[in-house]
Amino acid sequence: VQLQASGGGLVQPGGSLRLSCVASGNIFDIRTMGWYRQAPEKERELVARITTGDSTNYADSVKGRFTISRDNAKSTVYPQMASLKPEDTAVYYCRAVNYRTGAVYWGQGTLVTVSS
Repeated sequence: VQLQASGGGLVQPGGSLRLSCVASGNIFDIRTMGWYRQAPEKERELVARITTGDSTNYADSVKGRFTISRDNAKSTVYPQMASLKPEDTAVYYCRAVNYRTGAVYWGQGTLVTVSS
């Protein structure tokens, strides 16, 4: 499974940004896809995740501001990020899990910088 992430960049506080992650390869058993982030000198943390049944989970810090959606036909996950804050600055990583084997796959990361 390969994950290609894109959409990062520089945005002002209060602004919006949409990331995307395209999964390819042997994705038949991929049920859950999500996004994690890692800020400098901090541990990687969950941002949001979604299943093929559209069940979602969000970190408390992004609830009400971020929305994750999924296009199963395109094997793509989109986190729409709004009302961005400087503390959202991090490298964002796409993640997928094979529900049969438990194998975890990571994308290459995309940098989001929230700054004026």
